[in-house]
Amino acid sequence: MLADGRLIIEGGEYNNNEFAFTNLGAVYDPVKDTWTKQDPPAGWGFIGDSPSAVLPNGHFLLGSKFDKRDAELDPATLTWTDLKSTDKNDRNAEEGWTLMPDGSVLTYDVTKAPHSERYIPSEDKWVSAGSTIVDLHSPTDVNGCIPYGKHGCYYPPGEVGPGMLRPDGTVFATGSYSKEGAGHTAIYHPTTGKWTVGPDFPNGDNAGDSFSVLLPSGVVLVLGDSGELYDFDGTHLTPDKVSSAVPILMLPTGQVFVVTNGAAVYNPVGKYEQSWAPVITKFPKSVARGSTYKISGQQFNGLSQAASFGDEDQTATNYPLVRITNKASHHVFYAKTHDHSTMGVATGKATVFTNFDVSAETETGASTLEVVANGIPSKKVSVTVN
Repeated sequence: MLADGRLIIEGGEYNNNEFAFTNLGAVYDPVKDTWTKQDPPAGWGFIGDSPSAVLPNGHFLLGSKFDKRDAELDPATLTWTDLKSTDKNDRNAEEGWTLMPDGSVLTYDVTKAPHSERYIPSEDKWVSAGSTIVDLHSPTDVNGCIPYGKHGCYYPPGEVGPGMLRPDGTVFATGSYSKEGAGHTAIYHPTTGKWTVGPDFPNGDNAGDSFSVLLPSGVVLVLGDSGELYDFDGTHLTPDKVSSAVPILMLPTGQVFVVTNGAAVYNPVGKYEQSWAPVITKFPKSVARGSTYKISGQQFNGLSQAASFGDEDQTATNYPLVRITNKASHHVFYAKTHDHSTMGVATGKATVFTNFDVSAETETGASTLEVVANGIPSKKVSVTVN
């Protein structure tokens, strides 16, 4: 999701059910309900399942799968800038990127595991984040050539699992299967810049190339490759009561959209701390259907991207939603938000804002309004819808 409310999709490992590592892309505009073709960065013949992240300034950062190149898309012009990205330790293949509160992007290497590094956007360079201590990548397949293009041959370097920024500022990094069998985990502590070893997955399981979401309670919900779901509470990694559900997306209700035999919602237990919630400081007391308004406050983007897969299938929800509830009917309406002041996470006491469009279907009369981020709502304020 881009800060202006549009959606971008870039690349793809398969095209028409064949390995293609395609460089095709498109941007979806929900207002116009149209797709627009997006050209790749100049000279990028292949993208595939590449790592990506939206930076705090709203620019879209994309890594080239087969080498160390990075590019940045300006959503205002939809033009790419090739970055110098100096000092990248290894190619971007199979890595995942986690947006940090300081605006940097953390990754743990696959080709050069157990090394980790951070991208500093203001300096356009990568810096070492030290060793993850345990190896989070699965063994490299030295014999597995995957042909692509006319003459390309891709040798998979292994996989890692999703990495999730938690409300306490640490990053829970999960691994694929290891030589010992079970997937390892590690925890990054940004205050010290050091890693500590986390718990191994139970029952020889792992999270290689898998899904994870951050629940409102601060628990990380991770899908194991066996189909088992696991909860990480900051110390322990334990099987969840639910299994065989793929956690895709945090919903504004605090539930998780999952895929089982069909679509379903997962109802988590536990409560968030009020200090994690968005705070509204300035808002319109009266709004009219069909009009746009600005709302200001703190922590509108939440404390984390709240969803992680690794290199592909990014469903981050670090953007504000506006929910209006009619006091008489109790019917709920969501206003489209766009042009947020930041896409940064854990912005603390800094003042941030977004713009919201009141739909023509919103019921008139006395209502409440909330800002929701990653399933956590602000305290309600009273508005009148005209």
